[in-house]
Amino acid sequence: MTIRKRLGKKLGILHQLLDREKNLKTRLENVAHLLTGNVLTSVLGLVGFALTARALGASDYGALALCFTYVGVIERLVSFQSWLPLIKYGAEAQNAGDTEQFQSLLKFGLLLDICAATAGWPIAVALLWIGAPWFGVSPEMSGLVMLYCAVLPFQISGMPTAVLRLFGRFRTIAYGHVATSILRVILCAIGIMAGGGFLEFMLIWMTSQIIGPLTVLGLACVELHRQGLLAGLLSAPLKGVTSKFPGIWRFAISTNISLTIRSSANQVDTLLVGYLADPAAAGLYHIAKRIGRIAQQAGDQLQTVVYPELARAWASKAMDEFRHAIVQTQTLLLGFGLLLTGGLYIAIEPLLRLAAGPEFVAAAPLVIVQSIAVTMALCGTVIRSALLAMGREDQVLRSVLIATAAFHATALLLVPVMGAMGANVAHIVMSTIWLSAMMVVYRRQPKQ
Repeated sequence: MTIRKRLGKKLGILHQLLDREKNLKTRLENVAHLLTGNVLTSVLGLVGFALTARALGASDYGALALCFTYVGVIERLVSFQSWLPLIKYGAEAQNAGDTEQFQSLLKFGLLLDICAATAGWPIAVALLWIGAPWFGVSPEMSGLVMLYCAVLPFQISGMPTAVLRLFGRFRTIAYGHVATSILRVILCAIGIMAGGGFLEFMLIWMTSQIIGPLTVLGLACVELHRQGLLAGLLSAPLKGVTSKFPGIWRFAISTNISLTIRSSANQVDTLLVGYLADPAAAGLYHIAKRIGRIAQQAGDQLQTVVYPELARAWASKAMDEFRHAIVQTQTLLLGFGLLLTGGLYIAIEPLLRLAAGPEFVAAAPLVIVQSIAVTMALCGTVIRSALLAMGREDQVLRSVLIATAAFHATALLLVPVMGAMGANVAHIVMSTIWLSAMMVVYRRQPKQ
């Protein structure tokens, strides 16, 4: 090999390393924007809740909370989370350079979002009309909740979210939500100054909940226009779109079922502790879970960033880039989780004593064990994103079913004996099985 060829080879390797570091830097910047946006949105959300609670009092505020909690549950049930299949198949269409197919796919996703959102309102009203007498909900309260359900047809966010994520507009996503939260706080402040009552504040929250997804839709349209894709989007042909993207229906249904099943463990665990142990144990467990959720949020944002990147790499058969992104992201999350666990082991007791009081120091061991489960779950989110990018959604669903069943069995067995710690152990069991099952599938995949 000549000196020139050797030098060229070394320069090529150096160029690849620099590109990989650049990708990591971009990934971390995007995660930072999302986390900053989430923190600001959460803080502004608390301000909005505080202003509303101050204006309405406990009784009316509880009624309003029932309204948007019920609507949130219905939205979660009927939404298809269409951004997941749109990113996977959209990356394939982008890689093929087929603009018409890409537009057809986005139109298909938009219509899917519209149909799901439109169906949400009659489903919510029908369930309330049938179930209200069984749960002792008064006719007046039922009428208010039905009125609030009018926000459901406007919850169109799957396709816009996919567009912004595919084109890397994570800053736009983050600060678009912040802008909506600022508007809500301003409206709540105006409501207080104007002496508004329950109806006025309900309309304020309805307005902000309608403007939010419409804002994301508008930002996505701006991005599509910038990319030269908005013109002709609505006239793109839908005939044969499912045959052009085989498996899209199965992918959408499977990913939504797996998300729903996995979230069941996180929704009922506190209730299980309260029922099988006692309310005090449930309170301590809830504190530990809230602290662990902070770290989980960081992992969720990193997954949001890395999933489109993995989908593009898999579609373009850039396997070195695909595997490097997985290893890099898993290493980053594992290091973050270990630092979190070590830091909590040292500092959690004084933090709990200072923040919540001496009676809550007993939650310290729960927080440490919870952080171990969270670390394993964080590593699992990366493999989940990889398998979805590879089109292995069936294996993801299978791993979720097995892991969630193991969680419930372990919790039912250990919570009566160990109290709240039993639920934390159940989360470790679930995360271990979930991560291990997906790793086996990932390792067995043939190289492209």
